[in-house]
Amino acid sequence: MGKAVELKNITKRFPGIVANDRINLEIQKGEIHAIVGENGAGKSTLMKVLAGLYQPDEGEIFIFGKKEKISSPNKAIELKIGMVHQHFMLVDRFTVLENIILGAEKKKGFTIDEKTCRETLKKLLELYNFKLDLDARLEDISVGHAQRVEIMKVLYRGADILVLDEPTAVLAPQEVDELFINLRRLKEEGKTIIFISHKLDEVLSIADNITVLRRGKAVGTVPADSVTKEELARMMVGKPVLMKLNKTPAEKGEVKLSLRDVMMKGHGGRNVLNGVTLKVCGGEIYGIVGVEGNGQKELAEAIIGLQQDYDGDIKVCGKPTKGLSIKQIRDMGVAFIPEDRHRQGLVLPMKVWENSILGLHRKEEFKKKTSIDIKKAEEFTSRNVKGFSIIISSIHQAIEGLSGGNQQKVILSRELSQEPIVILAAQPTRGLDIGAMEFVHQQLLEKRREGKAVVLISADLEEVLSISDRVGVIFDGEIVAEFTPEETTLEDIGVYMLGAHKKAGESA
Repeated sequence: MGKAVELKNITKRFPGIVANDRINLEIQKGEIHAIVGENGAGKSTLMKVLAGLYQPDEGEIFIFGKKEKISSPNKAIELKIGMVHQHFMLVDRFTVLENIILGAEKKKGFTIDEKTCRETLKKLLELYNFKLDLDARLEDISVGHAQRVEIMKVLYRGADILVLDEPTAVLAPQEVDELFINLRRLKEEGKTIIFISHKLDEVLSIADNITVLRRGKAVGTVPADSVTKEELARMMVGKPVLMKLNKTPAEKGEVKLSLRDVMMKGHGGRNVLNGVTLKVCGGEIYGIVGVEGNGQKELAEAIIGLQQDYDGDIKVCGKPTKGLSIKQIRDMGVAFIPEDRHRQGLVLPMKVWENSILGLHRKEEFKKKTSIDIKKAEEFTSRNVKGFSIIISSIHQAIEGLSGGNQQKVILSRELSQEPIVILAAQPTRGLDIGAMEFVHQQLLEKRREGKAVVLISADLEEVLSISDRVGVIFDGEIVAEFTPEETTLEDIGVYMLGAHKKAGESA
């Protein structure tokens, strides 16, 4: 078949870091080639070099055997390379057709030749067996269909090499299955697909070959059918990784957190929470899963007090929290690990020790007359750094200089050090590598063993099933089903995540 892409000694440096260090990579025409590695291993940087978004400091790029300088994204498209980014670059109020042709419209004089564009797109959809309503507005279609729109955008522009960056991050299991069917069809038609992911099960099921990056270097390329998940994980982190968590049976205590008929309106008066009712006991982890945008964020913010404008009851240990400040709710024993650590969990220019006492700085132990007892704050931070194995050069360095995993450990150490009763963990492992994910899971399981009530909100279905005792599925702002991990499958949960249970009921 020949080589579609060959990278020779690609090096890309940023101030203080070598993101890609003399990387050599060969990708054959007509294959699905996965690139995996820990957060910060250099995956996205390498692909942005290929897509013309970054220029390499050293090295050569060959496309279909010819040496090329990919000076811009337009040059990449000219070379038939298209990148589908993790965060969709689409316009909600435009139709599917308008989003696909935007910037590459076929013209008839001074106007867009919509008829020709439509005919071209219909042929492409038929060729690759993609099902899309070209006249639907983007805001009215599912996340899975939006993913197809992004793929069709690069196909419409003639791409033969498709780079997909974390394409399954926000998809339900059924949508992942459909995406993989589409990718295999593209492969059959001779397209070359580069698949960036950290989900090893998915990589093993879809890829022909897998290249592992670690700390900016390529540590090896292996055929997917001759490597195990454990071997891949070891290549990624450089040491054995515990893939199975040591999860003992739950010893449930009294109800620590209860929600009854919680309703909340969002923009435009639409309900973003539709009567959420649930109870979480001490000594259990209650997982909440759903396609993003179904009320998870609002639910977490209502529990911690960031959102007060809701109807219904939220109680911690039987005491209502409505009308209380965030500080008062935290003082009741609620710890909060926010989904966006940069916007809600940390102040990036501030020092590590300052971030370690955020929200705790008014406590007596850190008070010194009218100011903060810096010595005690530093001692507290140093204990946490040691206890949570946080890798830093100094507690006085700005926290923005830490890796994502170490930033998350600072938040965990701060929140869990206060002996909370309820732990609300929203997307606690998003953007983390396998080693950091394993650490977070162990911390949550330890708190469960201590009798704390843990609420885990996550888009990672495997994560939720692996550590939760009960799983609630949120759809359209409502908990529509509850399972125990032992009694369900990814596919069963996916039906509820996509609202297919309601459609089935309506048609019955």
